[in-house]
Amino acid sequence: MAASAEAAAASAAAARRAAGKEHNMALRKISHVSEADHQLVTAAVAEAEHHTSGEIVTIVTGLSDDYGDIGLAWATMVAFLALSIVAFMPDFFIGLVDQWLGGWGHVWQPSEYLALIFLFMGGCWLGTWLLMKWMPLRLFLTPKHVKQNRVRARAIDLFKVGTESKTAGRTGVLLYVSLREHQAEIVADEAISSKVSAEVWGDAMLALIREIRAGRPGEGMAKAVQQMGVVLAEHFPKGSENPNELPDRLIEI
Repeated sequence: MAASAEAAAASAAAARRAAGKEHNMALRKISHVSEADHQLVTAAVAEAEHHTSGEIVTIVTGLSDDYGDIGLAWATMVAFLALSIVAFMPDFFIGLVDQWLGGWGHVWQPSEYLALIFLFMGGCWLGTWLLMKWMPLRLFLTPKHVKQNRVRARAIDLFKVGTESKTAGRTGVLLYVSLREHQAEIVADEAISSKVSAEVWGDAMLALIREIRAGRPGEGMAKAVQQMGVVLAEHFPKGSENPNELPDRLIEI
């Protein structure tokens, strides 16, 4: 019994070590910015919050959505486009098929012709769907307003989970950057949004976008945080009690 208990304990310990190793490997895989960028943004948040009762949270991600529905939409559109081509040029379509089959003038029965059309549509759908599995192409063919809406929705979801109502004065604000969509959002808690309109964050967004386009995401986020700190200090100056209620560190997801 004692040997069995020891074996079970050893097995459990090994499982925990394996799980910990997998967890650490997963964490290492998420690296959208450098360690220097982390330090730069974290320091910028700490400095900005030194002058305001507001709390700034920064999050960076590689992609806010997989846009799988966009791939399906394009595949379906191409399949129906193929059907339209067959409908408008049936003789041309049959001629191509006959040529592919060796030039024999086969007399196509209606059921065969219908099956051939569905096979052609299915091939177009599948080929397009497989092409759209390549993320750069899928992102390129995703309309800009769709990407903006998805990034905004993700930012709001993360804000509700990690920032909203997490401070005593409801003075939390999230800076969210989605790198592959080249989009960013600033979402503020109730006390801030009631005093600061979305347009006021324009300087922060401009500083952010300028640096990200130059390949310096960390500097861009740090400069955006500095501009956000100026706005927050104006409307929410530091009080006698200024606890640090939200993390200063840059969060990667």
